[in-house]
Amino acid sequence: MKLKQPAIAVALACAFSAHATDLIITNGKVATMTKEGAYAQALAITDGKIDAVGSNAQILKRKSSNTQVIDAAGRTVIPGLNDSHLHIIREGLNYNAEMRWDGVTSLRQALQMLKEQAARTPKGGWVKVVGGWNEFQFEEKRLPTLEEINEAVPDKPVFLLYLYGLGFLNQKGIETLGYNADTRFKDGVVELGADGKPTGKLIAKPNAMILYTTLAKTGALSREQQLNSTQQYYTELNRLGLTSAIDAGGGGQAYPDDYAVSLELARNGKLTVRTSYYLFAQKPGKELEDYQRWLTQTHPDKNDHLFYANGYNTEGGGENLVWSAADFENFLEPRPDMPAQMESELEPVLRLLIKNRWPFRIHATYDESIDRDLAVIEKVNKDTPLNGLRWFFDHAETISDKQLARVKALGGGIAVQDRMYFQGELYWKQYGAQSRQMPPIQKMLAMKIPVGLGTDGTRVSSYGPWPSIYWAVTGKTAGGLQIWRDQDVLSRYQALKLMTQGSAWMSGEEKLKGTLAKGQYADIVILPQDYFTMDVEKIKQLESSLTIVNGKVVYAAPEYSQFAPARLEVQPDWSPVKHYGGYQNK
Repeated sequence: MKLKQPAIAVALACAFSAHATDLIITNGKVATMTKEGAYAQALAITDGKIDAVGSNAQILKRKSSNTQVIDAAGRTVIPGLNDSHLHIIREGLNYNAEMRWDGVTSLRQALQMLKEQAARTPKGGWVKVVGGWNEFQFEEKRLPTLEEINEAVPDKPVFLLYLYGLGFLNQKGIETLGYNADTRFKDGVVELGADGKPTGKLIAKPNAMILYTTLAKTGALSREQQLNSTQQYYTELNRLGLTSAIDAGGGGQAYPDDYAVSLELARNGKLTVRTSYYLFAQKPGKELEDYQRWLTQTHPDKNDHLFYANGYNTEGGGENLVWSAADFENFLEPRPDMPAQMESELEPVLRLLIKNRWPFRIHATYDESIDRDLAVIEKVNKDTPLNGLRWFFDHAETISDKQLARVKALGGGIAVQDRMYFQGELYWKQYGAQSRQMPPIQKMLAMKIPVGLGTDGTRVSSYGPWPSIYWAVTGKTAGGLQIWRDQDVLSRYQALKLMTQGSAWMSGEEKLKGTLAKGQYADIVILPQDYFTMDVEKIKQLESSLTIVNGKVVYAAPEYSQFAPARLEVQPDWSPVKHYGGYQNK
């Protein structure tokens, strides 16, 4: 099936020859990403698209009196990064209320941050660290103890989310929620101490509903603060070089209510990351009803403000098509078996989506789950052919070669994330040391299966894109464990391609973004160091010197301060973001 041009592309389309050049970047090492080793010196931008790429002399001929010129001063210029799986909409609503331990290198520092934040958090407010970290990033190589958490913060409620396996409450948090010996969850355990009272540890078994449910009780920002929070989070992503993201939906992210903030900002021209989205069914047993309702609620082709329903003029379903098909990747516990009714619940949803030409994505970690998912897709395909409809698996850490062949035969792709960067040690502890690459990215590429790279931020993994790229080119975890063989690691070109053009396939935009060539979206990042030659260990700490989205500067580091857009003051005043920022990559 020939993909339609996205609505946003139509809105931004123009006849280049009819307009003067808006912006020129000169003196750069411009990695066009059209092929490995393809570099230019300069590029020109007109009406939000790249108009020309070439030498300084060639490009400066296009300069007019109104053209802005940015000197890259020898720095490397790359296409903007594109995360194929980021929970960007949900995190936007919560970012200002959360303290991030992403990138923090010592537990001592993390606990000190917790203590300091508690001192400025108003009475009744929660101190929250909601994912994006693990013990292996810390010098101490361990989790905080409940005693340490209570000592750091005795008087304000605290909730810490550790992957999708554990939650930690301090005693004030237990008291605030009213959890006691009789507190029960269908999926999850409130740990009790020898005295029969909750210790503060919440254990996810077999899925993360106990963690979702508890987090939902810790309060939310006001609508005004959510608008501010979303803008702050998008700017933070721009700082790290991200210009596009595909939102996979998420627990507690209901359509359309929880999308309204991002859409309002988009309509007012205030979004700085191209955001496409898939819709996530929220109620177990009611998923088919959700999709039937969304078919009448959604309006494909209407969003043309950098915010739209996946990439190519239709909505999309995922990553949670039905709850019974979700195999949560909690490597602290053995692999969960999907229930017997999974097939009977997944099949009608797939039939509805495929009939209405909705692309879809499916969360699947284990090959056992993927095998059952594929059987349902193949069954539906016989009656209602996919016929080129875009679909893909998310994660697929243990997918087999035979299953990859089935994915390819069905025209599917795979969105991979650096969850093993955060959980490789836990997987090896649970299942033993592995020799096979997980996910088997090199095998996917050899079979010419579309692959996009991402993070799965912000709860299971961090939203930082550079650790994901580092993981792809080294095969190492955050704790330094080498989990891939030398022949499995990707080249720097391959990894960057997967985080740019590769991810664009997941939203039907692979012909519109991911390279620096004429006609492509003008989404561009100038790096402070040369990604292609720098010390590989420093890649995970990269950020942007200058980020351009749709031809406009959306972030500028101090060396480009003259181009920096005005910064929005963080709300509320006590927000951890105001005092610590986001990803700690210093």
